[in-house]
This record gives sequence, C-alpha cells and structure tokens, in this order.
Amino acid sequence: MRFIPLDLADAFVIELEPVNDDRGWFARSWSREEFAARGLDVQLDQCSISFNQGKGTLRGMHFQAPPHAETKLVRCTAGAIYDVIIDLREDSPTRGRWSSVELSASNRKSLYVPKDFAHGFQTLTDRAEVFYQISRPYVPSAARGVRWNDPRFGIEWPIRDPILSPRDAAYPDFAS
Repeated sequence: MRFIPLDLADAFVIELEPVNDDRGWFARSWSREEFAARGLDVQLDQCSISFNQGKGTLRGMHFQAPPHAETKLVRCTAGAIYDVIIDLREDSPTRGRWSSVELSASNRKSLYVPKDFAHGFQTLTDRAEVFYQISRPYVPSAARGVRWNDPRFGIEWPIRDPILSPRDAAYPDFAS
C-alpha cells in the first residue's frame, strides 16, 4: 500500500500495490501493522456498505460527536464517487479546510478519514457502492452533520443539483 498525504493534516489517500500474474492480481487493502507504523487508528469495530441508485446522490457531511468520534477508511467498490472531507478539529492547523478525491471501482483508491472530520460524497455514476471500515460502533444520538453547501467551506461539488435525504438537506451551517 502507498500512503499519500492529503493537504489536510492526518488524512491520506491509500493506493493498492497489486502483484500481477496470469490469473489477475492480488493486493493488500488494509494492514494493522502498516497503519500503526504511520500512527493511524487501527481500531476496526464496524464495516458498512452504502448503495446509491442514481448519479448525483449526495450523502454528507456526517460525523459522530465526541466521545463517539470515528475514523473511517472509505473505498468505492462499484461506480465512482467524489469523496469530500472537512477537518473540524479545534486544534488542527487545517481546521475548516476541505479536501476531495475521486474514488472508483477502477482506481481502487481508499480514503483515510481521521476522527473529528466531516465526511460526505457525491456519486458520479449510477449504482455506486461504497464500503466503509469504521473504528467505532455507530451511536445514533452522536450523529451530526454540517450542511453540504455551507458557504464557510465552499465545497466545489461536481453536480450542482444533488439528490439529498431530508436529513442531509436540513443540516445547519457550521458554528465554530
């Protein structure tokens, strides 16, 4: 695996390093040892899948409030997504900044999302499927979010009129 730092502190794109032969290829997508060597969270309590029927579906921007903050490793296993993270950590030099990466079944990249980051994505294809490895169990009462188009962040979404859930559409702007 190659760990490529993003412009937000402690966030990474992870690329596979496939070993090829006549049958195809094999690659490690997660290693406790390799993540720990970089000081990354190696706790994995839950895996989840999000299936998204239509192109333009936007899910986000979600996070879990402390003490239930969670780290995520996100991969697109079918189709393609525009994945976005926002650093919400009070003591971070990149607080309030966002970064994005395209994840797709064909590029096989993953996104490491640290604790106290908001996370969301917009589907770039129909029938996009997203696989999450998550460090903590989901706690419904700790679920939070910020508005996907909050002017404070100025996220540049690729599709202007997204398909949103009522919950995601109703999130407030970020209060610092």
